[in-house]
Amino acid sequence: MSIGESAVRQHVSTALQDRGDKIADRWVQLQLRQSETGGIGEAELREEADALVVALASGLDSGLPVDRVVAAHPELTSAVTEFSLRRARGGASPTATSLAVLALKEALLESVQESAGDNVTLYATALLINRLLDAAGALSFETYVEGREEIIRRQSRQLLELSTPVVRLWQHVLAVPLIGTLDTARTQVIMENLLQAIQDHEALVAIIDITAVPTVDTAVAQHLMQTVNAVRLMGADCVISGIRPPIAMTIAQLGIDLSTIITRGTLSDALSEAIRITGNASPQSEGQAVR
Repeated sequence: MSIGESAVRQHVSTALQDRGDKIADRWVQLQLRQSETGGIGEAELREEADALVVALASGLDSGLPVDRVVAAHPELTSAVTEFSLRRARGGASPTATSLAVLALKEALLESVQESAGDNVTLYATALLINRLLDAAGALSFETYVEGREEIIRRQSRQLLELSTPVVRLWQHVLAVPLIGTLDTARTQVIMENLLQAIQDHEALVAIIDITAVPTVDTAVAQHLMQTVNAVRLMGADCVISGIRPPIAMTIAQLGIDLSTIITRGTLSDALSEAIRITGNASPQSEGQAVR
């Protein structure tokens, strides 16, 4: 004897509707036993469980194919996505997130087992629940990965901005002290912050200090040239300071042409040159970070 999929769907949907509170309670208990919930409290877990149970019932009643319900039913897709993003933001591990989805499967299986009636119905119901929640688990994992990657990108951006401050040294004079390797991503952040600061503070000279840049190769020189050209397009002059003897030798050996750029050995020499360019010897909020 076999049972049709529509009857199985109705059986699971009825369980979700009639025993939704019990299923949600059981799911919350199972998650709390796992001890890693991404900082989500019991009340929030229950609210989340209620929303997902209702969305599952609605998805099953929609008539969509079981394998497409999670991805194509807006309410269910949203519930699963929010469930995963909340854990990603809370710092829960991907393993804990996957185990939470498996816990929902366990809670739902326990509920339908009470009213399955016979082994054939129970087996068919278990297969449908597995298909449904395996799809939810796949969407949850994909969402989790995307959420964590977005968090990492945002944090990386923040670290880049913190590592490339724009400092006002003198009236109309800004400086960017560079530390470490200069790559494409960092150059982009430097240019954005520096150009915005030039506009905001009506700067006439920007000093790029590379004293703490360990090496200067062709790629680094190209990034510096891009920044200098962008500064000039804003109507400001650019001075590069911190050219130490080893770096000067490397630049000469590589044949890198910096002849069109004002260079100085130290930041103090660069500041003196900037003051000469601006023709202004009165300090203005000396040493103030502007970005």
